[in-house]
Amino acid sequence: MSAPTIPGSTTSQTAAPGALSPAELQSLISERPDLLVLDVRSAAEFEALHIEGSFNVPLPLLLEHPDELAVRLGSDVVLVCQSGVRSEQARQRLAASGVADLQVLAGGVPGYAAAGGGVKRGPVRWHLERQVRMAAGSLVIAGLAGGRFVSPRIRMVAGVIGTGLTFSAATNTCAMGRALAVMPWNRAAKEPTRESAILGLPVGSRRAPGIIDGADAA
Repeated sequence: MSAPTIPGSTTSQTAAPGALSPAELQSLISERPDLLVLDVRSAAEFEALHIEGSFNVPLPLLLEHPDELAVRLGSDVVLVCQSGVRSEQARQRLAASGVADLQVLAGGVPGYAAAGGGVKRGPVRWHLERQVRMAAGSLVIAGLAGGRFVSPRIRMVAGVIGTGLTFSAATNTCAMGRALAVMPWNRAAKEPTRESAILGLPVGSRRAPGIIDGADAA
């Protein structure tokens, strides 16, 4: 059974069940003033590029307070991230908290921007998924080189990384991504908190006094 959709929307035949294409999201944003676009990437990624009018609740914060967020979500909510992986994790967790009608943007925020959707840009940063690829690849190379020139035991590093990546794919989680997300270079000038990002959202509404998107924050 496919995931429920926002009433009146149509999903692409090539999109994953419950996913919206960039064009469909553009149409919903123009047609539905109460639509809430929730970006679950890190605050630094959000500062670098985000959909106009979207709100930032990073995935780790969402996973800590899913029930509090769930009671504030209305019926028209779209979850977005860099590629769709983190927003799908958020959808599953919020579904467990009783929110069953969430949509996920296929292709993520970069895909939406490439399709001509309205976005706001800030300082260029490496997104988290690119950092994970670089870290994993670097550790594998270091393990193989260390195994050849220092000690064969160091090759175990490459095996550990491979095992971790396999587990990550099987469980749709990423421990390395969570670790990198808290690094200083991935911190924004103003990090979202439970109070500002979750409790600041009014029940079933798109905007609230004092809640603005990242590009407008002073």
